[in-house]
Amino acid sequence: MKKFFSDFKKFIARGNILDMAVGVVVGGAFSKIVTSLVNDIIMPLVSLAMGGASVADWKWVIKEATYDANGILLTAETALKYGNFIQLIIDFLIVAFCIFIVLRFMMKAQNMRREWTLSKAEIKALRKQGKSFKEIEAIDDAKKAEIKAAEEAAKAAQPKPETVESLLKDIKVLLAEDKKKE
Repeated sequence: MKKFFSDFKKFIARGNILDMAVGVVVGGAFSKIVTSLVNDIIMPLVSLAMGGASVADWKWVIKEATYDANGILLTAETALKYGNFIQLIIDFLIVAFCIFIVLRFMMKAQNMRREWTLSKAEIKALRKQGKSFKEIEAIDDAKKAEIKAAEEAAKAAQPKPETVESLLKDIKVLLAEDKKKE
């Protein structure tokens, strides 16, 4: 039982689980905001444009309700209530659009977290010159290419490691010199 709780503690403490939990909580709150936007702002405007009836109340009555002389309901009406369906579709589209915007923003923010060779001061100076983000990225990429070329040139300038054949030749020469000395 002790191992079970230990494993559970490790599972809960993992970063991606905590990220997921935060995402669920924020997503729930975000869903409430979007639902309120749709129900309280957008749909009343759509209803007003369509004649004043609430979109959720839109329906196609197949069979009218029947009442007796006293106004007591005998049979309920049969209707296809498509208005609520339309409202939920609009709600879904708005949620999907908002999520798309948030994800796009997050992807752009992630792209900005790249490893820069330019210093913050250099980036600020380029922004003051009116350079766009893409232009600054291109300048940074060019600087990275220069650094890589310089590293490759330095690597090429280093003496090449000796091969077995060159070592054997050197040994042969040294042995020949020792033989001459004798």
